[in-house]
Amino acid sequence: MSKKVIVTSAVTGAGDTTKKSHHVPITPKEIANAAIESAKAGATIAHIHVRDPKTGALSHDPQLFREVVERVRESDTDVILNLTAGGGGDWIPSQEDPAVGGPGTDIQTPEERHEPVGTLLPEICTLDCGSLNFGNQLYISPTNWLRKQARLIQQCGVKPELECFDTGHLRFAKQLVDEGLIDGDPMFQFCLGIPWGADADAETMLYMRDKLPQNAHWSAFGIGRHQMPIAIQSMLLGGNVRVGLEDNLYLDKGVFATNGQLVEKVITIMDGLGTKPMTPQEARIHLKLNNPHGKAE
Repeated sequence: MSKKVIVTSAVTGAGDTTKKSHHVPITPKEIANAAIESAKAGATIAHIHVRDPKTGALSHDPQLFREVVERVRESDTDVILNLTAGGGGDWIPSQEDPAVGGPGTDIQTPEERHEPVGTLLPEICTLDCGSLNFGNQLYISPTNWLRKQARLIQQCGVKPELECFDTGHLRFAKQLVDEGLIDGDPMFQFCLGIPWGADADAETMLYMRDKLPQNAHWSAFGIGRHQMPIAIQSMLLGGNVRVGLEDNLYLDKGVFATNGQLVEKVITIMDGLGTKPMTPQEARIHLKLNNPHGKAE
């Protein structure tokens, strides 16, 4: 187990959680404040989605991303920003004509998914490495789209976090590395426990870890009640951790959490295991991050 662990706080996500807990941030100001709160609690990285300020639903609006990023950058708190590049990938077949998308379908092209990343140039962005039966809908990321998106990310100097929701995603992520579309030491995120992807258990995590390239960095998260057990297991197996309200709303049974409280909880566990959170500056060196923000506009 490493003596220093990268802690990511996924502060809001895209799920229908805002009606379940008033702590889930919705507006750009709330999302930025959640990232800052997480950083002050000890998080190394803040993972960012944006939401429609009026409805709380998922949004892809580049201007909302811009406001979040600018608010965090203008604060006096250092944190590495990791913007989602998953974008619109939700497919629900129409009942009348299954060949077309029905209500709830939300699809973006690779270029549209990349726009906030290419414009705002965070240090890290996600790349969801495959399609998945996601609950009762299908999340679509075709391989030719992913190659195009990986190339766009590579060209702007941002480091992709290769999100793997199942073992086939890991295979394709490694293929991207082999094809030269991922620069430097690759960075993987195991997304565990999501219906209907890889299980949130030690056996699955160990299998995925052992399939990684030798120079890979990796992290894992579990959803709901699996969040802290998976964080602990990831640390014990030499990985990094992710917590936050994107994946879990509760601090304890029946007790709603804030992002800062979840960061504090995992850091307390880390301290008991003899490890510490990596600072943003330490992580920049460890991950060999570029400073693409210097190229912006």
